[in-house]
Amino acid sequence: METDYKVLYRKYRPSNFDEIVGQKYAISMLKNAIINDKISHAYIFTGPRGTGKTSTAKVFAKTVNCEHLKDGNPCNSCDSCKHINENADIIEIDAASNNGVDEIRELINNVKVSPSYSKFKVYIIDEVHMLSASAFNALLLTLEEPPAHVIFILATTNIENVPITILSRCQRYDFKQISNDDIENHLKYVCEQENIEISDDALKEISYLSDGGLRDALSILNQLSTSNSSISLETVLESYGSVSMIQIKNIIQYFLDNDFTNLKSKFTELSQGAVDYKTFIKKMIDELFIKAIDYKNDLNDEKYSVLKKIIFELNDLINKININIDPFLLISMIFIENMKLNIEKSDNKEISEPKLKDMSTEDRVLNENELKENLYYNEYIDKLTSVRINNCFTNANKKYLNESKKNWQNFLSANDLINNIKSFIIDCDVVLSSENINIIIHDQQSVANLFNKELEIIENEYKKCLNLDMKFIALSKENWEFQKEAYIRNIKNGIQYIYQDEPTYEHINNQPDEAVSSLDIADIFKKEKIVIK
Repeated sequence: METDYKVLYRKYRPSNFDEIVGQKYAISMLKNAIINDKISHAYIFTGPRGTGKTSTAKVFAKTVNCEHLKDGNPCNSCDSCKHINENADIIEIDAASNNGVDEIRELINNVKVSPSYSKFKVYIIDEVHMLSASAFNALLLTLEEPPAHVIFILATTNIENVPITILSRCQRYDFKQISNDDIENHLKYVCEQENIEISDDALKEISYLSDGGLRDALSILNQLSTSNSSISLETVLESYGSVSMIQIKNIIQYFLDNDFTNLKSKFTELSQGAVDYKTFIKKMIDELFIKAIDYKNDLNDEKYSVLKKIIFELNDLINKININIDPFLLISMIFIENMKLNIEKSDNKEISEPKLKDMSTEDRVLNENELKENLYYNEYIDKLTSVRINNCFTNANKKYLNESKKNWQNFLSANDLINNIKSFIIDCDVVLSSENINIIIHDQQSVANLFNKELEIIENEYKKCLNLDMKFIALSKENWEFQKEAYIRNIKNGIQYIYQDEPTYEHINNQPDEAVSSLDIADIFKKEKIVIK
């Protein structure tokens, strides 16, 4: 019995570039290439699963063959657009199952044949990293100099497994994990179209579980909607072995309050509730990270250190858990062991964190010196940030930026990269590059602060991994927008950016004490905007 039913991720597959979710940079570049008639012969789309690589390839194939383009989008009304799914000139190949040299040789022979109906013959090779070495070699020459009527689009989730000889012959577009907000908004739209009753909390949970993949999010929604008249947060949690953020926050609070009874009871409940331990650990790490940074900003280094220790122990645990051992037994042991450490530090709190008025003269001098040291360092970072932004703007260009983006991705994928560094730089992006300076951004100011605190280690690791000397400075996304506006305003007003010498910590540290005493501590530790003078 035939049916017209389609699963949601197929039904809501994008029909033009504007419907593709969460990939603004890549889509903008592809549309401009089509509008300006600067179409390359080979592209490679790389990124996590479910982020729109194949969908974008299909839209691109439709657009280059469209008879009536509309601002870089297909018209969806001409014969070519209407029959795109039956078009013999759009060839999709799954390299996972067609990865031998014989299949590639057949492809090469067919490449020479002109398109039957279309302007371009487009080959979309999915999971291209699965091709054998001999298949890659066979593809190489054709990929370099294909006939004018042929376009290759290669898609992969493992760019590191694609030979550099192939990469060098393609224009590369990196597809990022889609933000939870973008996924949530798209799911809300789909639910409205499909008359699916769902709570906002359930939408947030599905977005979280999808881990940046829109296809996974739609698959989860599809499964839940077929068996439930309405979808609540509890429905999602029970169906996918997840745990609510309220429970996560409660566990952390039990730990911080040294509440052993409730902590143990909660882990017993989780163990008996068929909760997926990997989802639990991921959520727990996310929330612990937020808590740890809050403590760091409040200068509570002891609490920060304990939470940081738990984060890395949980991360290591994911790769060590034996299937025959209850994972929540091991997770609870991590918290209990660190609770002991937490209690010990709480017991010594009056010794480790005395008030200045209760200290001896000698102890007070030591504490004041430590505070000054923090003030000096933060002042140094502020000045270094300002200078590096200025110096990067002096000779930044797109060539440097493109090279730096590729190098940054290679750096992040390095196997020997220190884990505690990788954990907070993984979501950072390069947004501006000069010959020897990269400006990095992250959504959160706290992560940018953490990045700048570890500058020396990051720069040394970068040199060790890539054999390149590069300086970095990190900004929040909000601060970066501010800096761009300032740059545009300064250029319009004829203000030139002139290279400046970088400050040294020793120079800042040797300033007179009066300079430090006049500083506003709140401004130093919560400063979010840097103005270029």
